[in-house]
Amino acid sequence: MRLGRASLPMPMLFDIPVLVVVPAFNESLRIEQVLRTMPTFVDHVILVDDASTDGTREVAHCASDPRVTVLRNAENHGVGKAITNGYKFAASVELNPRAAVIVMAGDAQMHPDDMPSLVRPIAAGDADYVKGNRFVWPGVTSIMPFPRWAAGHVLSWLTSLAVGKTVHDSQCGYTAIAREAIVKLPLHKLWPRYGYPNDLLGMASAHGLRIAERPVRPVYAGEASGLRAHHVAVIFGLLGRIVWRRLVSRFHGLAVLERERPLHNRGNMPKHVVDIEQRSERGAIDA
Repeated sequence: MRLGRASLPMPMLFDIPVLVVVPAFNESLRIEQVLRTMPTFVDHVILVDDASTDGTREVAHCASDPRVTVLRNAENHGVGKAITNGYKFAASVELNPRAAVIVMAGDAQMHPDDMPSLVRPIAAGDADYVKGNRFVWPGVTSIMPFPRWAAGHVLSWLTSLAVGKTVHDSQCGYTAIAREAIVKLPLHKLWPRYGYPNDLLGMASAHGLRIAERPVRPVYAGEASGLRAHHVAVIFGLLGRIVWRRLVSRFHGLAVLERERPLHNRGNMPKHVVDIEQRSERGAIDA
């Protein structure tokens, strides 16, 4: 299955298709802005509504952007699972294997002008997975609340130790990944909720993906941080699992990891994606 391209004129900045996955949960007040400001070079937008109860999906439909497809989770599974569903749907589309799949949150905290810098390393073939780095943005300390800045640095340092590669902003969710990299990863194993960026970094490193970072601006509107003590405990547990997997792969290669059944492209549409298409309305797909 191939998603329909937008009928709008779209300047081509890159020689590869660009898809954007937008995970959203109760973002009816912000999702319209996210879709309205989506760059014109984006070919497809996959909005994953994680069982919102505030009309997020309806607002997305009202945007009337022909590039948008809405996937709807029947139950709330968490942002990590929403991104996984978006990745799987993107990987099911027959596109260039170097197609870039961006993750842009539905809370309008990721600036669309930063998207090209995330896409370029993939378009150039220099990276498979690109992380945004907010900490190198000029004046970040006057924009980002200090508790977030401090916690982000500590978690990035710990994540770097766990994955064996230096990562400066592990918790930044503004990312790009090559489509061919998605099909290598056992996405069904990805942690579904807070802490998924750390788990995905460990997974990407274990499977040999080339990881790069690019500056992105921190965007905040005075909202309180969602980081809680139990989230930190979860991240510590995930980092421990990453270290364990590294030790296993060091002694046994990727044999154990490969038994985790990574997503393979089985024709145009994997079965689990076909299944979620069986009940649809106005472009909304039940996940």
